[in-house]
Amino acid sequence: METPDGAVRLMRELDWNLLRTFVVLGQSRSITEAAHRLRLTQPSVSTALKRLEDRVGRRLIDRKPGHFELTKAGQVLYREAVDIQGSILRLSTQMREMTDEVTGHVRIALASHVICPLFDAVLSEFHAEHPKATLSIDVLSSSEAVESVSGRFSSFAVCLVNRRNPNLEYMRIYREFFGLFCGPPHPLFGRENLTREDLAGHSAVSFDTDRLQDALKPVAVMRAEANMEDLIVGTSGHLEEVRRMIIAGLGIGPLPVHVTKRDVQDGVMWQLPPYDTPPAIDVHVVWNPKASLNRAEQSFLDRLLKRIEATPMEDRTYR
Repeated sequence: METPDGAVRLMRELDWNLLRTFVVLGQSRSITEAAHRLRLTQPSVSTALKRLEDRVGRRLIDRKPGHFELTKAGQVLYREAVDIQGSILRLSTQMREMTDEVTGHVRIALASHVICPLFDAVLSEFHAEHPKATLSIDVLSSSEAVESVSGRFSSFAVCLVNRRNPNLEYMRIYREFFGLFCGPPHPLFGRENLTREDLAGHSAVSFDTDRLQDALKPVAVMRAEANMEDLIVGTSGHLEEVRRMIIAGLGIGPLPVHVTKRDVQDGVMWQLPPYDTPPAIDVHVVWNPKASLNRAEQSFLDRLLKRIEATPMEDRTYR
């Protein structure tokens, strides 16, 4: 167990860059992947990990062929390092607010498929009330969006939720329904009175999260019930790219029904069964209650949450 003197020595000698490297290691599946994300060589990352393990006196990652996992000590250090990183990243914003007239920057992590009139209305109202506030919207996969909020990179996220992090807060912003679609080159395009059996054996394209253990589990079940080919020939974390592959005829793919309405009307996409029982997917606002928000961030989040609470669920359900 670390002695008080040892703790002081650790605080004095620990290099922040080692912790930054470890955060990326904790979010990666291998040292090679972490090195790629950090734009460093693999030996450099391995050396940094060994130095950190030497500093803290604990093995932090169990690594062997086919296995790469944080130890219990590594999990503890990862949680603390994420908090430290988030605090450091926010220092410049907080200092700027104290020394000039900037009202604050809001950084929103958004899943690529988020089409929500309620959110757009709040965005417009916020800008009208705080014209000097600045915003940036990062389009990420839902898991990356949650990580961004957990690490305090983002003010909040709007995304799908699979497993809830007990350190974060969640509120459902809307519900959407997913259907299956194909593009003009597909043999089922334009055919009416199709049944689920007509989809059997056809290849698919989909989202990275279209798995039985992930956020789009209902979509994976819908595809399985249609006895479609197991092989998914194309995947992406972005709706625009899944849409591109569907229209190009690579395979049948899932998209939110309310998002595809224009494409169906324009004749570039065709909806397939099931028509009457499409799976429902909930989209949430996710925020970190431990994050120290600036005035602009707090104002935007408060406005959004109040608008959600004041809007009946049926008006936040897009069919």
